[in-house]
Amino acid sequence: MAANDAPVLQSCIPHPIEEGRLLDVVEKAKDWAIMHGAAMRSKTSFSPDALQLSIAPFILTPSSFPRKEFEKAVELQVTLNELMHYVAHDEEFLKETLKNTIMVDAFTGSLFKIYETVLKEGIAQPLSLSLLRSDYLANFLESNAIKQVEINTIASSFGGISTFMTPMHSYILKELGHAEKLVDLPENRALSGLCEGMVEAWKLQSNTSAVILFVIEDITYNICDQRFHEFYIRETYPHITVIRRNLTEIYEQGKLGSNGELLIGDLVVTVIYFRAGYEPGHYHGPNEWAARLLMERSKAIKCPSIQYHLAGTKKVQQALAKPGTLQRFIADESKIESIKDIFTGLYSLDKGEEGEKAVKLALSNPERYVLKPQREGGGNNVYGADIPGALEKMNGDERSAWILMERIFPPLSRGYMVRPGGKMPPEIVDLVSELGIFGAIIGSKDKILYNKQVGHMLRTKLSSANEGGVAAGLGALDSPYLID
Repeated sequence: MAANDAPVLQSCIPHPIEEGRLLDVVEKAKDWAIMHGAAMRSKTSFSPDALQLSIAPFILTPSSFPRKEFEKAVELQVTLNELMHYVAHDEEFLKETLKNTIMVDAFTGSLFKIYETVLKEGIAQPLSLSLLRSDYLANFLESNAIKQVEINTIASSFGGISTFMTPMHSYILKELGHAEKLVDLPENRALSGLCEGMVEAWKLQSNTSAVILFVIEDITYNICDQRFHEFYIRETYPHITVIRRNLTEIYEQGKLGSNGELLIGDLVVTVIYFRAGYEPGHYHGPNEWAARLLMERSKAIKCPSIQYHLAGTKKVQQALAKPGTLQRFIADESKIESIKDIFTGLYSLDKGEEGEKAVKLALSNPERYVLKPQREGGGNNVYGADIPGALEKMNGDERSAWILMERIFPPLSRGYMVRPGGKMPPEIVDLVSELGIFGAIIGSKDKILYNKQVGHMLRTKLSSANEGGVAAGLGALDSPYLID
């Protein structure tokens, strides 16, 4: 199956746009984006003394997405929140599922050691906050039915900037004389929804002087998306203070109080929101790992807790797709069927008969599969013709760090991608879009206190590109134009 076999979805507006008008509206769109914070720090000219922002890549007009499938994803999110909550709190399941992976994947192994440590000591804070994002591609081989790409349980980004994409597209469509299209742009409240989840967790601790801690990278390039969350909380709830620290600073400034509370200097932290810590490069050495353990040992509500972080690994995603597994966590048969409906083929590569069968599948038709490691952040997967060579370099044990996933073949849309330093005027290109649905859930092992679907995002990439992460520089921000 090739990209040029894919059908093309009905466009939001007729293309092409006349060149003079296109140049005018692109300039307006760029200015709108930078003035409303749809921007990122430059990786090539970053200076802490001079904040240089570039527009985040975006699609000029909203990309089409099947309305029925969008609504299905929105409706399903609270069920997926529930599923992942129970998975994260199932000690036996996590240990059994990850037992081989932690032996060969050093990063997942280090996370698991922290998990085992706090289990042995006793979980200090039984409540967890999770701000999830479930990502989907429509599959034209199945009448554009959505199929889940992955579910993110840590640092689920772009809720902030994505909230502003619909207003930007509304402005652009009106400038182009297509105001009648606005009715098919769904409202998006991802920013407020994610922040309200943090505030709800903060309220549960009943400490009005406590702060929310954002765990950040050493250099935050996706600064606008992160700061929007902080600014929303400070503007809407001015009595709640937000502080930002990287893992090194938390090691240097953090300690546990006499009652197990997390102290950063003299400040008591009751909610921890991780925007870093999801990849090995964030941990420079033992100090940063000690900081992660310190936070897990504290009574602060973590977003995510270490068990939620582990629940988001690809190996867990693959295990959940095994026949009969969902029944362990969800009793309602209709909910089980709705979850199974979004799964694509997921296969273990562990040593043994099951893993050997998966290897044969991949080698027999590599273009139909993707190799995925236990990583977040984009740029880590292996596709198509590169799969045989990657598998040949792995022994049976090393394969346990990966899963095999059936490739999803999305329909195309056509539009203009606007990038910093991109060609002017931009050219019409073939695109594919990935829908992300955000959820927020708070609870303990035995009780869910808060469970909501809170917004969405759309990332769009060139149809010829395998990866589509905006922060990784491979995709573009977008919003859905719903079609029947």
